[in-house]
Amino acid sequence: MAEPVYIIAEAGVNHNGSLEMAKKLIDVAAAAGADVVKFQSFRAQTLLTQTARKADYQLQTTGDDESQFEMLKKLELTEPMHRELLAHCRASGIEFLSSAFDLDTIDLLRELGLKVWKIPSGEITNLPYLRKIGSLGQEVILSTGMADLEEIGDALDILEAAGTDRRKIIVLHCNTEYPTPMSSVNLRAMQTIAATFPGIRVGYSDHTQGIEVPIAAVAMGAVVVEKHFTLDKTLPGPDHKASLEPDELADIVRAIRNIEQALGDGVKRPSVSELKNKPIARRSIIAARDIVAGEQFTEENLTVKRPGTGISPMRWYETLDRSADRDYRKDELIDA
Repeated sequence: MAEPVYIIAEAGVNHNGSLEMAKKLIDVAAAAGADVVKFQSFRAQTLLTQTARKADYQLQTTGDDESQFEMLKKLELTEPMHRELLAHCRASGIEFLSSAFDLDTIDLLRELGLKVWKIPSGEITNLPYLRKIGSLGQEVILSTGMADLEEIGDALDILEAAGTDRRKIIVLHCNTEYPTPMSSVNLRAMQTIAATFPGIRVGYSDHTQGIEVPIAAVAMGAVVVEKHFTLDKTLPGPDHKASLEPDELADIVRAIRNIEQALGDGVKRPSVSELKNKPIARRSIIAARDIVAGEQFTEENLTVKRPGTGISPMRWYETLDRSADRDYRKDELIDA
């Protein structure tokens, strides 16, 4: 059987700058059964200029009263907050993960002991950043929103040249629109990535509304699924609206675990659970009317009916070559 799908509950910036809200998000992710809860580690000062404009979805969710810089400044996690959240994850029995957005926060997360590196889509063309993460030689999960195959290949080459074995890299198909329209998902691109870069495992980072697309991705071979969640979709902030609420997060985890079991090992054979139904659902060769000993079996005096505890109908013509060795009553099973 394949390894369980690694489910990333993406808290992102849905803590709204509040340590207590961030801890509640951890509790929700742990209760839902996710493998890991992920935040975002950045400093607005090193992430963007003060004149950088907001994305359209950010304007829709947060308005234009403040700049993107001002918005993100309020959503920073300080070093002490990182440490508290890491401790809270350990106490809650869930893994802590965060996407670093600059070289300094890579150092911070490394100091905190992180051994899995989640590269956000916006950093896939950030050469110095990719080289630094690649030099760590640890597990890498690379999101590919807005990227084409050439850019994905370039990023993989940089990570590998810097010191990360490709077998340690998982590439996530992703669409960087919040929420992503169904017509833009293009789940088959995940399989294209796998075919283009042999040996690379693939997964899916989802920004659609609802839970069905990540579940479909698992059925199509995703080994990692990432999904944003929130305490309440109506909270102020850029990402709440396109996120799952706690009950939906629990639903998606449960569904993914069910799909994992349903995928099985690919060998076509009767399952243990259905074997008991085999004699009930299949048929046997039966006397269509009373038959006397010595009478030739024919298509007129034989038929096939349930149960399947006698001669299989697959032996129909073989049986027609025989004569009855005893008397049979109508509907009686013919002896082998």
